[in-house]
Amino acid sequence: MYLIAGPCQIEDRDMMIRTAETLVNDADIYNQDLIFKSSFDKANRTSVDGKRGSGLEEGLRILEEIRETFGVSILTDVHETCQVNEVADVADVIQIPAFLCRQTDLIQAVSDSHCIINVKKGQFLAPWDVGGILSKTGTEDVWITERGSSFGYNNLVVDFTGIQYMRSNFDVPIIFDATHSVQKPGGFGASSGGNRQYVRGLVRAVCAQGIDGIFVEIHPDPDNAPSDGPNSLHLKDFTEILSSIRVYGDNH
Repeated sequence: MYLIAGPCQIEDRDMMIRTAETLVNDADIYNQDLIFKSSFDKANRTSVDGKRGSGLEEGLRILEEIRETFGVSILTDVHETCQVNEVADVADVIQIPAFLCRQTDLIQAVSDSHCIINVKKGQFLAPWDVGGILSKTGTEDVWITERGSSFGYNNLVVDFTGIQYMRSNFDVPIIFDATHSVQKPGGFGASSGGNRQYVRGLVRAVCAQGIDGIFVEIHPDPDNAPSDGPNSLHLKDFTEILSSIRVYGDNH
């Protein structure tokens, strides 16, 4: 099973290194390979005042140091085609954010790189709409990540039958983003809210039905994280996620 974890956005170097070290060490205890995730730019913010991250140059420098120091694979996202080549020099997996999952030029630029492409399924898409994404990428080195579906205003729900549909009908790994699935988009007005207390149950549920990977955002102080804090897990809770994967999942 794929396990993707890390802070929502890249912050200062020391915090990132310490967090990566803890995640890698905990994953090693459970004999679980880790893909370290963090974003150099959170371009999709609720408000213009939302913090966006380190920027491309500094962010890639930190991610490259983490990859070389801990021997861990790296996932980060892109928002423009001009970023793809530079990011591909550092990342093993390049992610397409959910709101860009229909952007043909961006998807094809990443698909043409040597990296795995992880497309976040937009919360506005039906499960069968994933076929349109795959028409642009093919199925080689492509992941699709479920991150909840819009349910009225400022709310998401997880469609477990939709996850089963995608796993049955598309020949690509289906990843479950457990932390964004409990997000409350725009829930605080100028920022998003969330219910991190539900993450653990969702992880157990998708592992039990046979998911291909788990995506979680982890932070040493989520209540003070610059973005996605309400739906991010605390670093100390990572071992509970690892335990759930071992107990409920098919750890292949």
